[in-house]
Amino acid sequence: MMKKQNTITPKKALVADWTTLTRTFIKPEDDAARSTLIKYMEQILFGLQDFLKKHVGFTEEVSLLDLSKKFTDIRISKNPEKKLTDVLTDLIEDIAPHAVNVASPYFVGHMTSAIPFFMVHLKTIVAALNQNVVKIETSKVVSVVEKQVLAKIHRLIYRKSDAFYNEHIQSPSTTLGCFTENGTLSNLTALWVARNVFFAPKNGFDGVEKEGLQTAYKAYGIQRSVVLVSRRGHYSLNKAGGILGIGNHNIVAVDVDENSRIHIGSLNRTIKEIKNSREKTAILAVVGIAGTTETGTVDPLLKLGEICAENSIHFHVDAAWGGPTLMSEKYSHLLSGIELANSVTIDGHKQFYMPMSCGMVYFKDPEIMDQVIYHAHYVNRPGSVDLGIKSPSGSREANSLILDSALKIMGSQGYALLIDHGIETAREFAGEIEKRPDFQLVTPPELNILTYRLFPASLQKQILGPDVEQAISINEKLNKINRTVQRLQRETGNSFVSRTTLKMGNHLEQDKVVLRAVIMNPMTTIEILRKILDEQENIYKNTFT
Repeated sequence: MMKKQNTITPKKALVADWTTLTRTFIKPEDDAARSTLIKYMEQILFGLQDFLKKHVGFTEEVSLLDLSKKFTDIRISKNPEKKLTDVLTDLIEDIAPHAVNVASPYFVGHMTSAIPFFMVHLKTIVAALNQNVVKIETSKVVSVVEKQVLAKIHRLIYRKSDAFYNEHIQSPSTTLGCFTENGTLSNLTALWVARNVFFAPKNGFDGVEKEGLQTAYKAYGIQRSVVLVSRRGHYSLNKAGGILGIGNHNIVAVDVDENSRIHIGSLNRTIKEIKNSREKTAILAVVGIAGTTETGTVDPLLKLGEICAENSIHFHVDAAWGGPTLMSEKYSHLLSGIELANSVTIDGHKQFYMPMSCGMVYFKDPEIMDQVIYHAHYVNRPGSVDLGIKSPSGSREANSLILDSALKIMGSQGYALLIDHGIETAREFAGEIEKRPDFQLVTPPELNILTYRLFPASLQKQILGPDVEQAISINEKLNKINRTVQRLQRETGNSFVSRTTLKMGNHLEQDKVVLRAVIMNPMTTIEILRKILDEQENIYKNTFT
């Protein structure tokens, strides 16, 4: 009797033809694909945090170099390579474990954090609808909703009368602001408008938008134009200087005070020097920051608003991080003076806890965005009410639907609870740092960001002496310690804080490497933060002692 041979049925080759394309376009290829999709999507939609804990490593100990070697395929195959089932499995098993679990309460290093589980539902619906808010014909009611949510946030900032909002909320001829993809584009838009307002049409000059900077300078008798911001300003402002043609060297960094806020005396001196300079210079804008990226501090917005009003300068507030603090009854006063701003940037994907990516820019004057109107015959024609007319972006997803829905689900009080938790936990964390002899609090939290560093007690005693060279040497040693501890903690993968380098205003003016913590995950507790400090202490002792 012959033994039956085991045979493996070869997989049927995948082919791109009209029949399979139609089936793939409309629905999953087969029951296996449907089952796999439902299995994972059910976990994501109804157990997001558990899904991330199970499938997403905090950061697995695989180097970027090793990972990059796995992704070197440069050809798009003519026919399909894999079915949906296999692609989904690859995403979950091969990609997700090497992504960063930003939802972990131990991830306190960046302005990206956990999102509420319902945000995934809202994002899914927005993707399914696939509305393009550049034009009414590709969005219809979504454009109407977007104007409504713009009015809601504008009112949070400027607190105008009901009559004002009744007039402008759905006006076809005015704009309270616009959605962009991120804070970088929002800051760019604000400075774009400020530049165009300064170099407006006059006496045969058709304006800088049409004729360019060279002709604008000639028409206004200007040799240079600048934007003033503290040295803690976001690097997006430098990008804007390059894009707008004034040059990023003309984004002028003003000194900060001992609290990392823009130094008012230095600002006034800078304005005076510019006005008295032989080189005639236009100050296009002064930028105040409501929540600096590095230290989370808030500039004295009220004073900045007064200075800008006295000098007829456009006042822009970069509140990409701190803007939602306005919803907190306890801490909204930290942004006092923001209502004086001509324009304000806020990011939705930061403390509105939206998925990536959402930026917004708001203007006090509902007609000021007329300075950046663009038309095209096939879209955004003259006389249309399309939102893309006054926006740096063209095609754009309807993330306004996500924010509008989230505001209804959370309410201002819900967001306030998140804001308050972040600020109060950051303050508690600062207190814990100050209790530990081998740590130094560098910038105390004003909102929910703080910086600190490992500063062993033995070195603290040595640096107190009058020897400048010794002080410089010790600071270099501290910088090495903090770089190393931060790197090793990150590579271990249990927790994460970021690091940055601050130039502190002391007599040595040395660069100081510091650890930076951002407290926005509501699941992050002081107990978790103590464990993070414990881990840093242990890494230091095991590495340097």
